[in-house]
Amino acid sequence: MSSSDLVVAARRALLALLAGATLAAAGCGFQLRGQQEFPFETINVPNNTPLGIQLQRNIAAASERTKLVLSPTEAEAVLSILTEQQEKVILSLNTQGRVTEFQLRYRVVFRVASPKGADFIPPTPIVLTRDITFNDQVLAKETEEAQLYREMRSDMVQQIMRRLAATRPLPVDVE
Repeated sequence: MSSSDLVVAARRALLALLAGATLAAAGCGFQLRGQQEFPFETINVPNNTPLGIQLQRNIAAASERTKLVLSPTEAEAVLSILTEQQEKVILSLNTQGRVTEFQLRYRVVFRVASPKGADFIPPTPIVLTRDITFNDQVLAKETEEAQLYREMRSDMVQQIMRRLAATRPLPVDVE
C-alpha cells in the first residue's frame, strides 16, 4: 500500500468517525447551547430593566420559532419579573470589628402566564450568591462588586431560559 493510499484510508476513517459521532450526538437529544425551543410561539418580556433586556436578547437568539411581542395581549405567554433585589450582607469581621468579607445576593421572582392568567410557570424565586472579600481599596472593590452583579444577572438569565425551555404547554381547556 502506498503512502497516498494510507492518507486516503485515514481520511475516510476520520470522516466515518466524525459522522458516527454526529449521529450519536443528534440521537441523544444534544442541542447547541443557546438553541432552545419553548412551548409557545409568542412571548412578552418586560424591557424596563437590564434583566428584562438581557432576557429578550437571549430569547430572540435562542429560538427561531418563539417570537417576542410588545403587547401582553398579543402574546401566548407573558413573562413577569415580580421581584428583583440585590443585597449585600456582612459575612465576617476582623479583630478590630472591620468587615473583611461580604456576601452578595441577587434574588429574582418571576412568573410566566397566559394573558388570561393561567400559569406556565407559577411565581418562582431564584437566589444567587457570591462571596467577596473586602479591604481598604474601596474603588477596586466597588468595581469587582458591580462585575459580580453583572455575572449573576447573566447566570440568572440562563436559569430562567432553562426553566422556559422545560415548560410544558397548557392544556387546551385551561385557557
